[in-house]
Amino acid sequence: MNAPIHHAPALKPMVGIGLKVVSVTVFVGMQTSLKALGTDIPAGQLVFFRSFFAMVPVLAYLCWLGTLRTAFHTRDIGGHFLRGAIGVTSMALGFYAIGRLPYPEWITISYASPLLTVVFAAIILREQVGRFRWTAVLVGLCGIVVVIAPNLSLDPGTLSNEERLGMLASLAGAAFAAVAMIQVRRLVRTEPTTTIVVYFSLCSSVIALASLPFGWVWPTPWQATLLVLAGIFGGVGQLLLTACYRYAEASTIAPFEYTSMLMAVVIGATLFDEVASPTTLIGATIVVSAGVFIILREHRLGLERRRARSASPPQT
Repeated sequence: MNAPIHHAPALKPMVGIGLKVVSVTVFVGMQTSLKALGTDIPAGQLVFFRSFFAMVPVLAYLCWLGTLRTAFHTRDIGGHFLRGAIGVTSMALGFYAIGRLPYPEWITISYASPLLTVVFAAIILREQVGRFRWTAVLVGLCGIVVVIAPNLSLDPGTLSNEERLGMLASLAGAAFAAVAMIQVRRLVRTEPTTTIVVYFSLCSSVIALASLPFGWVWPTPWQATLLVLAGIFGGVGQLLLTACYRYAEASTIAPFEYTSMLMAVVIGATLFDEVASPTTLIGATIVVSAGVFIILREHRLGLERRRARSASPPQT
């Protein structure tokens, strides 16, 4: 019996953009929940709740589709575990930082991840990166420096040690997130997207659970609510993110990731009394501009490659 053929839906850019913006909003809700917890919950415990409860909406959705069983079929369990280990490290560093930094600064530094992904793709995957993209990466990283440098002043009254560690942890978390994306690029060669999503949450939960002996705390009802919400938001956001790429090209959708900066500025000011500094806003503008340039450049190169393939004579 032949397997059913699943036709990709027709491209509907506005639907894809809408889903992307909603996914960004949901992820910001996850980050806001984690930030509201402050520094009272250990990072490993945050990662566990984020990963474990993310499986609730993901598995429910797969059950609804009738693809739950096939989502667990894999040919690269080691690759999934490696991706999980890298992802846990990235999340732990990022979650450690989010409770110690103003929200706008934290999210701006996290934008280093797609820039570093270009660097690591060139080094690890041997991808060809032209001078325009290298220039954009360097400009974007200069924007990160604009955000970080004033806050790493040697003046002890400028920043506490915890805040300095938060800055460094946030940057390291962005670097690990970039490495995780490289691993995802390897996995997608043989693994379906749903399998990658399921095994990431599963492996991350198991690895994060190993931090239990290093000190977890019993959460209050309010803290437990925020922890569970962070996980559910993370799972729903992942589903929406996956869905948006079914309706529009990545180059169309990707720039809307930066709407999270606007949300971070508003939420930081209204909920956490954190007003974005001028250097943070300037640095964020530089980073976002560099990121959008890379996305547009990728789109143009993709169009050129498609034109070249269509112009090539058929192979006999």
